Amino acid sequence: MDELVRFGVSISSHLLRQFDQLISGRGYVNRSEAIRDLIRKYLVEHEWERGDKETLGTLTLLYNHHVRELPDRLEHLQHEHYHRIISTMHVHVDEQNCLEVTVLRGKPAEIRELADSILGVKGVKHGQLVMTSKGTELD
Repeated sequence: MDELVRFGVSISSHLLRQFDQLISGRGYVNRSEAIRDLIRKYLVEHEWERGDKETLGTLTLLYNHHVRELPDRLEHLQHEHYHRIISTMHVHVDEQNCLEVTVLRGKPAEIRELADSILGVKGVKHGQLVMTSKGTELD
């Protein structure tokens, strides 16, 4: 682990109070960890914008498995892109609806393209891609 560095930040008292209330409500015990998390989040976003490194993402889908051929189309897409899919978890929400969480890897454009093709399948009720990093530069 690198040495810790202290630095000062100028901020209005009103903005700081809002920040303190927010991080307290989220369980942070101090400002330092909250600021580290904000910096990491910004670095991950930048990594995705650059698009030159292998990254990770999770794709969450909610769909009605009774929609004609929908499960088959989703399975076909997943097999077609097996090299981008690390794992998939399938949950039966109720008698009609299923939730799937798929962990994806690749360059950001590749992950977005695959996620968009899955989200665009007729019958998918809701879905969201959450992007992250392999974490090698986030220490």
